[in-house]
Amino acid sequence: MTRYLPLKRYGIVGNLETSALVSDEGSVDWLPFPHVESPSVFAKILDAEDGGRFQLCPSKPFDSGQSYLVRTNVLRTSFETDSGTVNVLDFMPVWEDGRERALYRKVDGVEGSVDLELAFRPRFDYARAETDVRATDDGVRAAGDGTRLHLAGDASFEVDGATAHATCTVSENETRWFVLRHGEAPDATDEERERTLNETVDYWREWSHDCPSGCIFDGTDHHLAVRSGLVLKLLTHHETGAICAAPTASLPEDVGGVRNWDYRYNWIRDAAFTIQALGNLGHLDEAEAYVEWFLDLCRDVPPEEMQPLYGLHGDPNLEEEVLEGLSGYRGSDPVRIGNAAKDQRQLDVFGELLLAVYETSDGSSFDGDDWGAIRRIVEYVCDVWDEPDSGIWEVRGGPRHFVHSKVMCWVAVDRGLKMADEWMLDAPRARWRDVRAEIRESVLEHGYDDELGSFTQSYDGTALDATGLLIPLVGFLPFEDERVQGTVDAVRDRLETDGLVHRYDGKDGLPGDEGAFVFCSFWLVSVLALSGRVEEAREVYDAVRSHASPLGLLAEEIDPKTERQLGNFPQAFSHVGLVNASVYLKMMEEEEAEAEAEQVGA
Repeated sequence: MTRYLPLKRYGIVGNLETSALVSDEGSVDWLPFPHVESPSVFAKILDAEDGGRFQLCPSKPFDSGQSYLVRTNVLRTSFETDSGTVNVLDFMPVWEDGRERALYRKVDGVEGSVDLELAFRPRFDYARAETDVRATDDGVRAAGDGTRLHLAGDASFEVDGATAHATCTVSENETRWFVLRHGEAPDATDEERERTLNETVDYWREWSHDCPSGCIFDGTDHHLAVRSGLVLKLLTHHETGAICAAPTASLPEDVGGVRNWDYRYNWIRDAAFTIQALGNLGHLDEAEAYVEWFLDLCRDVPPEEMQPLYGLHGDPNLEEEVLEGLSGYRGSDPVRIGNAAKDQRQLDVFGELLLAVYETSDGSSFDGDDWGAIRRIVEYVCDVWDEPDSGIWEVRGGPRHFVHSKVMCWVAVDRGLKMADEWMLDAPRARWRDVRAEIRESVLEHGYDDELGSFTQSYDGTALDATGLLIPLVGFLPFEDERVQGTVDAVRDRLETDGLVHRYDGKDGLPGDEGAFVFCSFWLVSVLALSGRVEEAREVYDAVRSHASPLGLLAEEIDPKTERQLGNFPQAFSHVGLVNASVYLKMMEEEEAEAEAEQVGA
């Protein structure tokens, strides 16, 4: 299985429509084209033999490392050989104003000379479609399943079957370009290519700013917060404002197991958390765009028909399918595309959505249709909150009365009331207050176990769930409440290993194990910090962030034993958690430092 690289050895580039994973060996091992939900053109990460790749690297043994140009999503891979050093810059021009859809690869000679080899091996439609690759006067054309690609570059190509090869030598101060375009598009001059690179760099630097969130971060915290913001922006669709949970499909939560899911879609819940993190970084335009996407959805779809997830273009048809032709990352099968969770009932999403709307709006831009859509959601929650659902973790073992779902139903009603009161909007306030109180009483009676001293995963059960950490974060109980602190201690005792927190310790209807969930680990940081347990919070935060890749990227999960990153990569949830935990931790550290300074002064 050494053919498969650890996830930490990949970088990501993208154009706000799709993304590519590029390894530190110079191989593009994942790229759906033209959209992130589209079938893959390269999928070596899911099948090392037949998935397809686009590799550009020295032909002789090399050492390599990756970094991003500062505050950008332009990826640099440095190759060092006995004869010299070269850098490869990978980037995709941001899809704006009708620009080309393309992947640029610029090679710069740094020292000496290096012999390079290129292997262009597209495999369309997840390697299911016939692939035609032909050399032409201006490069290589490839076609399959209705998709056409054009590769132009400063080398002579030879085609062997469905693979194009090229070799070249790059000397010090020499530059060569290789550009892969979607569809038919004219090639560009070196001057035009350089201008495209500069425009891409400028776009990302202008977007990311130098000091997010008022420069509250410093050192490694600052670097990781900026990188997380850039990742979250990459996962945001430029036109619709929708946000995908991750740019990849079927990377396993349990290597060799069956927990392999397609995350290239807009989970309403994930996106709601994401806009909170972008708001914490000062990127309010993205938050407003997503709220508008949500309101459009709510106007068109009644609450009882709303799915937990949609395509980034609003497509509700995301049927789950098993790909028989791909072997899976390190033999992890089945390989799935689509996601059956679209058919689940997940009542918590309404709370997360209204929380996001409340925190990112002031109601001034609402019209009657907007408030009418929100009212319908609150009324629906009032009608169904006491029914079972599949919960935040989308368990496949049947509906239950999940405590988190009940708490988020409380949030939906509570924030609906707050919006009505603060923005002077019409609402059945008396009914909503009664239901809010009823939900609260129910959760405290059936969702808390006195013997455990903790909230549980589901009503009248004993399994723990890390979502209990969200109870104070959403305002259901204050941080100092003994039931909150008991839940924190129970999570640390039963779900945490060296700072890494597992989602739950109950059964979920699937075989195999999974790693610790990065998002949950950062929830623990946030709650510890806001509870005044700042030193503990810093220890956990430092432990979790130490698992980030050299580029600052995080997958969905971490295996506490092997420290291997697991699941789809990079994961929006993980970077959302990092940003929010960083904000809360830094805020509380500063408050603690100010209090100590006042004591000294006194």
